Amino acid sequence: MMKIDRIEIGEVAIPLRTPFKTASRTVDAVNNILIRIVTDSGTAGYGEAPSTALITGETKASIREAIMQYIAPSIIGMEIFDLDTIMERLHASIVNNTSAKAAVDMAVYDLYAKTLGQPLYKVLGGAKRKIETAHTISDNPIDEMVRGSLQAVQDGFSILNVNVGKRGLKDVESLLDIRKAVGPGIRIRIEANQGWSPQDAVRSISMLEDKGMLAELVEQPVKANDLAGLKFVTQHVQTPIVADESVFSVKDALHIIQTQSADLINIKLMKTGGIYEALKICAVAETYGVDCMIGCMLESKVSISAAAHLAAAKNSITMVDFVWPSLFKMEAYEGGPLFNGGMIKLGDANGIGITAFPKAHFKKLGVVK
Repeated sequence: MMKIDRIEIGEVAIPLRTPFKTASRTVDAVNNILIRIVTDSGTAGYGEAPSTALITGETKASIREAIMQYIAPSIIGMEIFDLDTIMERLHASIVNNTSAKAAVDMAVYDLYAKTLGQPLYKVLGGAKRKIETAHTISDNPIDEMVRGSLQAVQDGFSILNVNVGKRGLKDVESLLDIRKAVGPGIRIRIEANQGWSPQDAVRSISMLEDKGMLAELVEQPVKANDLAGLKFVTQHVQTPIVADESVFSVKDALHIIQTQSADLINIKLMKTGGIYEALKICAVAETYGVDCMIGCMLESKVSISAAAHLAAAKNSITMVDFVWPSLFKMEAYEGGPLFNGGMIKLGDANGIGITAFPKAHFKKLGVVK
């Protein structure tokens, strides 16, 4: 039996090779909260949470306080195999704060799998050893986006996730130029980042369809709370529409699916509060025959590794977007899945596979016992 002895919390800063741009922000480094849950036997589980104020409403300071003041005290001393009760206490300790919850959730699952002596994806019921991810193209001037797309293809990616949403009809021009440059054999997904009105979304997507864009999907074309607008777009275009920021909880997913407001659901651990709730969304989607994709926010290899294990475990997750490790200036962590171009290979290490934090980029903030 292993019990939670303490939760250590710190922060990490990892610069990106080039700034990452979407319709809502520009980022040149990942600045996240990291946690390590240590049991009374000395075994450690690892977790991570980014501060994504425009999506989850959380900052580094709020994540730190939510974990140290509310979440950690609610589960200290609990036995790792009492997983359901741990998760019940975790989610009841504070409302919202989904990224803070996700960091603790994935560290608990890391420990749970380590206690069983298995990689997490096997514990969650999966057998896939490899998954394929898209490469994210920042929302830049058209020539930069084309160059970035061609470089991604050269680097071994066959799926591109292209960020648009800021420039109206110029978005259409950018996407068509990228399609012309990379050719028909590359799969292109469109990430609109809530940047269009429902009418503009239908107009832009219809133009792309008419011009043979052959986009695989369009992700979150309208504002997260505009569910009527999301449904309007879904009903008026042929291209599959994905609900991303509109879905945080299993209740959100169920509403989207039952009202046919989108064709697919994008799961992100930072929205769901971790793996425990994400598994419920997978179950609901599978029940209704709806596919899921899984993505990430401004995350580094700890939380991406946890999400990759979930993706490898669940057949209802058919699309993956975990490109962040390829954007870092350095490999900051020891262990975890191997990233080779667009392919992610899950290893045999127990848990999520991360074995150490980056000492040169890690600052310890506190401990809860």
